[in-house]
Amino acid sequence: MNASSSANHASVFRIDRFVVPAEAMPAFMERVRISQQTLDTVPGCKQNLVLNRIDDTGECNVITVVEWSGAEAIAAAKTTIQAAYAKEGFDPAAFMQKLGVRADMGLYSNA
Repeated sequence: MNASSSANHASVFRIDRFVVPAEAMPAFMERVRISQQTLDTVPGCKQNLVLNRIDDTGECNVITVVEWSGAEAIAAAKTTIQAAYAKEGFDPAAFMQKLGVRADMGLYSNA
């Protein structure tokens, strides 16, 4: 195992995939950027990426990948983002439903 592989072994990744109607992309990306900025402030956030592409049907695919140093960092991130949403009165599930966004979200670790 090389040094970078062993260094990243404890990392946990939150990978979320969203299928977003083209007309909803501006509003959706605005919220993604707000969340990204919030998560960047949490200790243990090693990298925070937002990737996108447009598929053959014209729908936009957005993937967010956040690498965390471990379970404690993920717990802190969850607390931080929930507090930010509560302060704003923001309901992510209702927001995505309103925009017609489909999501597949989960935690992953190095295999």
